[in-house]
Amino acid sequence: MTIPGSGGPKFWSRIRATRSKPTEQSSSNSSAFALDPDTLGEFVQSKNLREIQALGVRGLEDALQTDVHSGLSVDEAHLDSVVVSTSAESTEKVTTPENPLSAEFHHDSFFDRRRYFGDNRLPSKPPPSFLSLMWAAYNDHVLFLLTGAAIISLALGLYQTFGTNHSANNPPVEWVEGVSILVAIVVITLAGAANDYQKEFKFRKLNKKQQDRNVWVLRSGRTHEVAIADVVVGDIVHINPGDIVPADGILISGHQVKLDESAATGESDPVDKHSIEIAPDGSEHNPFILSHTKVVEGVGVYLVLATGTRSTYGRVLLSLDTEPGFTPLQLRLSSLAKNIARFGALAALVLFVILFIKFCVSLRNSTESASEKGQSFLNVFILALTVVVIAVPEGLPLAVTLALSFATTRMMRDNNLVRQLRACETMGQATDICSDKTGTLTQNEMTVVSCFFGVESLTGRIEPNALDIEHSSHSRVAAEVCCLSAQSISDLRQSIVINSNAIESQEGDGRQFLGSQTEAGLLRFAQDHLGLGQLDYERSNVDVVDLLPFDASRKYMVTIIKLPSGSYRSYIKGAPENLLRKCTVMPARQEEETRYTSATDHAIEALHAKISEYGSRSLRTIAICLRDLEVLPLKEDGGSVDFEQVMQDLTFQGILGLQDPLRSDAWSAVDTSHKAGLTVRMVTGDNHLTARAIAEECGIISNSDDIVMEGDEFRALDETQQKEIVLRLKVLARSRPDDKRVLVQRLKDLGRVVAVTGDGTNDAPALAAADIGFSMGISGTEIAREASSIVLMDDTFSSIVKAIMWGRAVSDAVKKFLQFQITITFTSVGLAFVSAVADSSQESVLTPVQLMWVNLFQDTLAALALATDPPPRRILDRKPEPNSTPLITPTMWKMIIGQSIYQMVVTLVLYFAGSSIFSYHSAHQESQLQTAVFNTYVWMQIFNMYNNRQIERSFNLIEGLHRNWLFIAITSIMMGAQILIMFVGGRAFSITTLTGDQWAYSLVLGAISIPVGFILQAVPDVIVEKPMAAMDAFWNRLRRRS
Repeated sequence: MTIPGSGGPKFWSRIRATRSKPTEQSSSNSSAFALDPDTLGEFVQSKNLREIQALGVRGLEDALQTDVHSGLSVDEAHLDSVVVSTSAESTEKVTTPENPLSAEFHHDSFFDRRRYFGDNRLPSKPPPSFLSLMWAAYNDHVLFLLTGAAIISLALGLYQTFGTNHSANNPPVEWVEGVSILVAIVVITLAGAANDYQKEFKFRKLNKKQQDRNVWVLRSGRTHEVAIADVVVGDIVHINPGDIVPADGILISGHQVKLDESAATGESDPVDKHSIEIAPDGSEHNPFILSHTKVVEGVGVYLVLATGTRSTYGRVLLSLDTEPGFTPLQLRLSSLAKNIARFGALAALVLFVILFIKFCVSLRNSTESASEKGQSFLNVFILALTVVVIAVPEGLPLAVTLALSFATTRMMRDNNLVRQLRACETMGQATDICSDKTGTLTQNEMTVVSCFFGVESLTGRIEPNALDIEHSSHSRVAAEVCCLSAQSISDLRQSIVINSNAIESQEGDGRQFLGSQTEAGLLRFAQDHLGLGQLDYERSNVDVVDLLPFDASRKYMVTIIKLPSGSYRSYIKGAPENLLRKCTVMPARQEEETRYTSATDHAIEALHAKISEYGSRSLRTIAICLRDLEVLPLKEDGGSVDFEQVMQDLTFQGILGLQDPLRSDAWSAVDTSHKAGLTVRMVTGDNHLTARAIAEECGIISNSDDIVMEGDEFRALDETQQKEIVLRLKVLARSRPDDKRVLVQRLKDLGRVVAVTGDGTNDAPALAAADIGFSMGISGTEIAREASSIVLMDDTFSSIVKAIMWGRAVSDAVKKFLQFQITITFTSVGLAFVSAVADSSQESVLTPVQLMWVNLFQDTLAALALATDPPPRRILDRKPEPNSTPLITPTMWKMIIGQSIYQMVVTLVLYFAGSSIFSYHSAHQESQLQTAVFNTYVWMQIFNMYNNRQIERSFNLIEGLHRNWLFIAITSIMMGAQILIMFVGGRAFSITTLTGDQWAYSLVLGAISIPVGFILQAVPDVIVEKPMAAMDAFWNRLRRRS
């Protein structure tokens, strides 16, 4: 059997399952499954080792109709009979009827097994209904008050309509205003609910994508990759370092397996796992594998006993009821929204007090009826409430949510799967990228292009230079192999084949090797030059005794086998710098009688020279060694192999140079990052020569001040020294995962915003410590993905650059909407306040219904239009914004204040002086003027949306407009709706029909907002910066005094 993955050699040797006598129950019970789901789940939950050992592997196989050697049969669908009772002792069964289901189920593998034990899908919280979203959108005390006022207004209107007499020129339509306000409330509620529904749908789709992952299972004697939801009870699942366990089970076979069970049990230290066959006497050991725990070390296979809601993680998930938290930007905007709402509430309160005093004074000379007086007071109250509604920026949190939702959806197309929303925001502020080399900057397609083996290669030959490497590497490697004896070739082939975790797949076109690209490259070398046949056949008769999986800190892996003679042999591969100092034996020349000789200082120096040469050619170097042992050295406890002793007096077999070509877009992506103000650093396990060559080739190293350092040198520095050099450190070679974490922390200590990439289990601390953690979707482990905030689905550096663009786009989208909304808030509240106070009839220039229409498109439609602009390429031409940058910049304040002044001046001049300017005298003309004021104000907002598409100094307002169909659609809807309102709104909006001239100056005055925006952009920001700084200082003094 084989275990794919990246953690260590596979258990392709025969699994030595302990065969215990089948229990009476399992032998006598004729039902398909002798153990029910609850009993199996309880085995793992209670960790009942005694009962598990009593059943034994054979008993579990019989009870679950599986086989630990070959796994479940892929042809299994319906079984002869299925237990339906909840007890393993029950003999009740239901025989599967002939043709029980439609044809589509006949091809559903493991149908009866899934029906009885359940599948491996975990429950998700049901989505909220549209009605509940409507209630959430309506559940606001201001809307409650406004609804109450609208109902009272409707009641008074109905009384006036049907209970009083009307003249011919005064139609009975007093009820319309109350209905209009109620309709406006319903529309606003529906719009909010629709936006929340769309947001919920998008994020559920994103979360589903995040949970999609595959595992390796053994079925019908072959290894298959299946989705975790398709794992069933009875499956034989492979686990490797970095995996997240998909279901509960029992370890059948494994080496040095350690699991992080902190999420399940709270145990902080990794827990050792031993297979069920160990310690049959019942002595304490732990073969229980818990779902959603993390494989920290070792490799193994286990038998699935509980899935889905019956697994450990499923039971915990059922007991949880958590709500998603808010991102930092959402919290900042929420605070800003509260401050704006306080401003609106204060203005509304002052307005109400002033108008109420005027109302009370006017009562002495009023000739109105009681209902008319009540209506007048209600109008004052409704106007004050409407000011509060228009001031409360409900659309502000919506804007950031929409921006994040849109960005995460589009980032999926750019191969970025966002796991944490805060990463979208933070990415726009990133100043440093600490990137891996393999697969991120390079293609992760390893090919052996150079090699040398011992004295013959070192003394008699000279490697060709790097210029002819592509044309002659295959023939040069073949020539090197020809110098080896048949026995040396056999030993080298076995060393590569046995000490490997890669497997061979026959699926698809031809043979291919699955696993780490380095090991796949070594196996291709063995296939092409060492006579490797079928991989499984080469491994079939090998007795693996123990293994030490590859670890990034020690940089080598070991596999120990037992030879037919009874002695042992250990195969080692890893970093040459670490292994050469442990080598004492070298291959001799082919013509000499003995195949090995003592390693001399000259030979070791020559080997190091070769390593340096290969490194300068950007080749990854791998040393291959072995050691024969008469007996295994054991640790003092006598139970485990002492690998420290195994790794002494090694026999050197050879060094292989693997080429991993640079990605075609790596240089341009790094160059773009530099132009965007980001510093790119490379953190790799390769030696410093290889790392430097790659860094120079892709542009990471650009001047003589840049530092290239190896991990041990970096670790030797104290914290102060590390901070002194870290900004100039561009390449950290031969690094350990903890070196990456320390590097990230030192950069953060200096105020940098750091993004880091990682693919291994040990990268998890660095990914978690970084401001933005990028894990690899192809080569990364599950633990790395869990620790990251964004998954690179294609493992490429250029996808990181795209993430930076979207991060900045999110920030820009929020600022665009913020600039637009605050302008409307200031003008709406200011116009309502000034006009109502100055007017003798206490009426606002804009009626409550008109203000509600403005509020609808400022809070909802504008948020959709402005939050969905894709990032232009020039967004990378500016430096990243520091965390201290305010939400509203001086440039934004300049536009807000300037546009607010223009809109208020135009509106108030038309309202108070329009009759004189246009020589209007009749009541109809006065009504038309009021309508034109409303029409002009709305068109100023529509045209101002185009100004707000740019928050930087730019006169190209239509840049990228063709890529944002949503903006075009929404502005078209707003224009169409405004035109429709003007023609059919009538009484509901307190408007009348306009002439062509009145339409013309409404549109012209609205369109002038665009040249006003050009003028404001040309005004230096310093004019605004000084007053804003003085205002900030004033507010800070007030806060300190309070």
